[in-house]
Amino acid sequence: MDGASRTKCGHIWLAVLLLAMPPPSTLAADDARPRARDAGVVVGTLPPGPRNAIVDVPGVRVGHATVVEGDAIRTGVTAIVPHGGDLFRDRVPAAIVVGNGFGKLLGVTQVQELGELETPILLTGTLGVWRVADALVDWQLALPGNENVRSLNPVVGETNDGFLNDIRARRVDGDHVRAALAAATTEDVQEGSVGAGTGTIAFGWKGGIGTSSRRLGDDAGGHTVGVLVQSNYGGRLTIAGVPVGDDLPDPQSLVARAGAGVPPATGDGSIMIVVATDAPLDDRLLRRLATRALAGLARTGASMSNGSGDYVIAFSTAPTARRAPLSPRHALELLSNEAMAPLFVAVAEATEEAIVNSMFRATTVSGHRGTVPALPLDRVLPLLRQAGAVRDAPH
Repeated sequence: MDGASRTKCGHIWLAVLLLAMPPPSTLAADDARPRARDAGVVVGTLPPGPRNAIVDVPGVRVGHATVVEGDAIRTGVTAIVPHGGDLFRDRVPAAIVVGNGFGKLLGVTQVQELGELETPILLTGTLGVWRVADALVDWQLALPGNENVRSLNPVVGETNDGFLNDIRARRVDGDHVRAALAAATTEDVQEGSVGAGTGTIAFGWKGGIGTSSRRLGDDAGGHTVGVLVQSNYGGRLTIAGVPVGDDLPDPQSLVARAGAGVPPATGDGSIMIVVATDAPLDDRLLRRLATRALAGLARTGASMSNGSGDYVIAFSTAPTARRAPLSPRHALELLSNEAMAPLFVAVAEATEEAIVNSMFRATTVSGHRGTVPALPLDRVLPLLRQAGAVRDAPH
């Protein structure tokens, strides 16, 4: 197949996948692959927002482009857009925390230096980072009002999807980036084997995109914290405090076939965690918040191994915390250090549940080097029920 035909094929696949996806309203629960809370598994004590997703933070949008071609391409792009305005001129404060730095996260040094985002956050597969960043720059420079922009800091994160995806083919292109951005919505977030989570693996089972949120009571400020993850890592799978991974079969025993490869069992792979909140926080306070997201990661049994890039990107959408780059002064209204404690609880709980949702919603995927099965909920839920971690009625 020549290059033009291959590109056309990819675009057709993308169009078919986008058209075939169910509308957002049908994605919150599914009898076969429910979200954790819909199956009665409640993580933590704080209540979620109405969608139990990062889009519960007002203005935040999420979109996916899923790229599937033939037997070998299983990848995609996920876009997180902080608000619907001009991100370059109405910047949100942000912080990036590195749990383990084995990764190719672009844009990190400027965020660390200036403490702000000026582009959407895009997630993809490892070797797609630079093409995705290039396309993001093209997209944003072309927006009205950006004709004279001479510098832009695209923030693009990744995890390695090279078992299910022919990663060296580098099939993600500008059309996929534009499709993910165009699909970004404030409605329910699609989860599982979608977008940047199409080819990911977690604990030997199919990983993917997951999301969750928490809303504080009025006495704690009434703020919302939302989390989205791209799960692709390993360790000892633990759900709601129960080490269910100890009692599950080897994932490959369910799908092994002659000549197929086996995913590495080292825990390598990475996770991207994106945290949004409407609490008025600057980059210092956001760094504190992002650090606590790693507590939620640890609760799932993560080993944070040598080859796992574990990153948290956190931002605040609060209008009082935003920054106009040409303004000589910023009049910021921020929470105090003492007011952060409830937010720390919220981000840890939302991160933990987002990861669980990424696995509950993911489906079995066959690809480049073999097949990765979905987490067998028919085995997991009885283990959780026996441990008292499943409620009789979903909440």
